[in-house]
Amino acid sequence: MALAVLLAVSPAAPAPDNVLTTYAKDTWKSMVAMVDPATGLPADKIEGTLDPATRAKVTSPTNIATYLWSTVAARDTGIISKREAEQRVVKVLQNVRKLERHEPTGQFFNWYDPHTLALVTTWPDSGDPVAPFASSVDNGWLGAALLMIRSAVPSVARDADRLVRSMDFSSYYDPQGAAAQGTGLLRGGFWPVKPAGCSVESDYNDSGTTVYSTCHHYGAMTETRITSYVGIALGQIPRAHYFGMLRTHPNDNCDFGWAEQRAEGSWQTFEGVRVFEGTYGYKGMRLVPTWGGSMFEALMVPQLVPEDVWGAKSWGRNHPVYVKAQKTHGLDDAKYGYWGFSPSNNPAGGYREYGVDALGMDTDGYTSDQERTSVDYGYGDCRPAKPEPTAYGDGVVTPHASFLALRYAEKDALDNLAKIKKDFDSYGPGGFYDAVAVQSKTVAQQYLALDQGMIMIALGNRLTHDKLRGYFASRDVERALKPVLSQETWEVRP
Repeated sequence: MALAVLLAVSPAAPAPDNVLTTYAKDTWKSMVAMVDPATGLPADKIEGTLDPATRAKVTSPTNIATYLWSTVAARDTGIISKREAEQRVVKVLQNVRKLERHEPTGQFFNWYDPHTLALVTTWPDSGDPVAPFASSVDNGWLGAALLMIRSAVPSVARDADRLVRSMDFSSYYDPQGAAAQGTGLLRGGFWPVKPAGCSVESDYNDSGTTVYSTCHHYGAMTETRITSYVGIALGQIPRAHYFGMLRTHPNDNCDFGWAEQRAEGSWQTFEGVRVFEGTYGYKGMRLVPTWGGSMFEALMVPQLVPEDVWGAKSWGRNHPVYVKAQKTHGLDDAKYGYWGFSPSNNPAGGYREYGVDALGMDTDGYTSDQERTSVDYGYGDCRPAKPEPTAYGDGVVTPHASFLALRYAEKDALDNLAKIKKDFDSYGPGGFYDAVAVQSKTVAQQYLALDQGMIMIALGNRLTHDKLRGYFASRDVERALKPVLSQETWEVRP
């Protein structure tokens, strides 16, 4: 009888969909607060109070992309009407067309004033000069959002299609970038005017205009693959380029002895390109790493691209194990009591890359605590291993990482978020604040357009049965990408 009474008076736990819908409604408030009413473009970030006076005075192609797909997510989850969503998207596209671009390539620069639309050449806070730079990954996110908008908002389909096709992603494609694999790689971006540091003169799209590309390429299978997907989908980059990117470095000599660990794997050939199908080990698991070891690098792309469906034996195997490894690190290895590590605002001030060092290819990869506690497993006879850490410090978790993990470990992700919300002053008028240092209980009480946009698209997909991914995966995009992604089988182990 006592048990019956207890059950009668105890409130039922909220249904997951109700919880997720509440999160979506609150997160959307932060996106709306970041929008400049004059132009409809979002700021880069805003303080946790959502006071319009605290909006950043800059925006980027990535910020604009996150706002576009967040608007669609808000519409499809019933937070806003179809009419409001269309009005917001129309206003964005009208003003994006007014932004100054690098005309020979159609690429957007990194920073604009969201109120005036002017190109930022002086940083608002410090007065430091800003050299205009076209980033391949920032333009990749905007290109991906425009491909999605074509299907999501039929009234602007033609405008979105025309705009994305005016962006020439071949301007980043160096055909000699992966000469050993027989294919090219993407440069990180370019400056129209020669910068003070390292640069390479280039004219990859044969426009007759010299630009000054970054000295580095994007060679790993990290978040930058979104630009590869967009370029391949538009027919601007050869599809074989996908196989030129590293899964891991080959393990046959000490040339790659700087890498985080020596991979296990074998050589395979796809479309004439030799690919080393390698994996890293972590706590009994085997997985394909990212560059730094963060959730953003691994799981932002599949919020738009159904790579775990099209690449069921590669990405479809890897993504769940990556989530499990992040969880294992936070709960069992570092013993923070929480998990989810990804670049975010630093609770101590500024911005920092956070991740799980062991899950990244870079020896000096992203770390999960403020003390930058790292691992070094060595590299065979090339580099001796160091003892593993006996303890970790002030771990920093960011809620957007748990939202990215929803697809692969929903209960664990929801439990983690509920615990973060209960144990810290981590939730405000616009949803979860950006990051929490769990030992010091310090909270970064800001909202970033990128991080809130990741939350919105993850929630939008979950609550609408992947409608947002479906918008990106139109027939022409599927025809271009699915045959590429479907070829590999990665020896991933949970």
